[in-house]
Amino acid sequence: MAETRRGLLIILSSPSGAGKSTLARRLMVWDDSLAFSVSATTRAARSGEVDGQDYYFTTRPEFDGMVSDGDMLEHAEVFGHCYGSPRAPVEAAITKGRDILFDVDWQGGQQIRESTLGKYTLSLFILPPSIAELDRRLRTRGQDSDDVIAGRMRKSRDEISHWPEYEYVLVNDDLDETEAKLKTIITAERMRRSQQPALVDTVRQLNREFEERV
Repeated sequence: MAETRRGLLIILSSPSGAGKSTLARRLMVWDDSLAFSVSATTRAARSGEVDGQDYYFTTRPEFDGMVSDGDMLEHAEVFGHCYGSPRAPVEAAITKGRDILFDVDWQGGQQIRESTLGKYTLSLFILPPSIAELDRRLRTRGQDSDDVIAGRMRKSRDEISHWPEYEYVLVNDDLDETEAKLKTIITAERMRRSQQPALVDTVRQLNREFEERV
């Protein structure tokens, strides 16, 4: 039997502090069929991390081989370690009608959209209501030093400049309202014609029924 729906690659991007991670967690609670993309990395596993669950832990030569073979949807090097999204498990999941959520920056989002699975993407960008509010949110988290916060603010300007590349852009001035809008968008996008391969068979059957009435 044909799948009734093809899964989406949901790309969620924002500058640090705009609320992306909180919104991603809320989406996972809202729909437990959603799954985070498990990244591959060349860094060593930390205490408690499970291979294939937290990350796919791999060597640098293995990682580079996957990149050169086109087996990564997106990849980047951060502080001397490589991170990337393997294509095969994502492709298998969306074929079964399961949506995969990517919490990535604009560069990762661009690579995914330009990949072999790009036509199945749904890209969303989250903006802060103001720069002052963005700064306040970073400081009230209490996770970073002043120098780190200053660095995040500088990077935010570049991140925000890429907002036109996304299909949907939401200003997160109210977390509950933004969450509700995201749910509405995802629900509607799941019903796109391109996401429903079984429609072809349905229309063929309708045409056969027309022919039988002649």
